[in-house]
Amino acid sequence: MLFKLLLLFIFVPLVELALLVYIGTLIGPWYTILIVVVTGIVGAVLAKRQGTAIVNRIRSSLEQGTMPPDELIAGALVLIGGLVLLTPGVITDICGFALLIPRTRRAVAGWLRRAVQRRIERGEVNYWRIRS
Repeated sequence: MLFKLLLLFIFVPLVELALLVYIGTLIGPWYTILIVVVTGIVGAVLAKRQGTAIVNRIRSSLEQGTMPPDELIAGALVLIGGLVLLTPGVITDICGFALLIPRTRRAVAGWLRRAVQRRIERGEVNYWRIRS
């Protein structure tokens, strides 16, 4: 696990930097900076819009007396997508936007749900029920 985290925090930024430098040589540094700034602004707007919609759905579910597990997962993914979009880079922007688009977010949430379920079935994840 530690190796994967080191790889993530060292390899991804290096690839992002190399990609930004390459794009800068193709279209120029100012356009590259403009792309980074615009994707950050658009990402922030999308994250706010999607986050607000999810919060409203969570609120509605709670008012009806039901637990909103799908909305909680979607909310977490929107938060992660918004945070990833704050990181300058092409790959992280693609991943961040993918988490902000409802269709791809649902696909990622389904994959995540299945992955966690498999780990629970194999006994790799422990959880406790809270008595109400």
